[in-house]
Amino acid sequence: MRDPQPSVQPVRLDKWLWAARFFKTRALAVEAIGKNRVEVNGQAAKASREVRVGDELTIREPGFPPRTVAVRGVSHVRGPAPVAQQLYEETAASLATREAAREARRQGTEPAQTIEHGRPTKRDRRQLSDWNRWSASVDD
Repeated sequence: MRDPQPSVQPVRLDKWLWAARFFKTRALAVEAIGKNRVEVNGQAAKASREVRVGDELTIREPGFPPRTVAVRGVSHVRGPAPVAQQLYEETAASLATREAAREARRQGTEPAQTIEHGRPTKRDRRQLSDWNRWSASVDD
């Protein structure tokens, strides 16, 4: 069995993202890298790029603000979450941006409150069906 302790040898980017638990599978990590959602030291990277201690990664996920992390350790194996969290350190600016986005989502409007009227009544449905029945069409 391989040693789960972080090593000092460089590791492939896709393998590191998987080991650090940013992605559930290496295939998902490769897909995100292929879509240019991962940058290493400000440059677009390939899945085979080697990650070293001290590198800065920017990881973008759709619907969320970008996450910037500094590599603190490398590992070839996926270990438990507490071990994976020791492989990186998120920057203060990234944490602040994510917290602001979380607060903005929390303060957002409730989707159910945007509905002015509830479910259409039988009368409303009849009016809608009359509208569809008598609407003018170029084809007629």
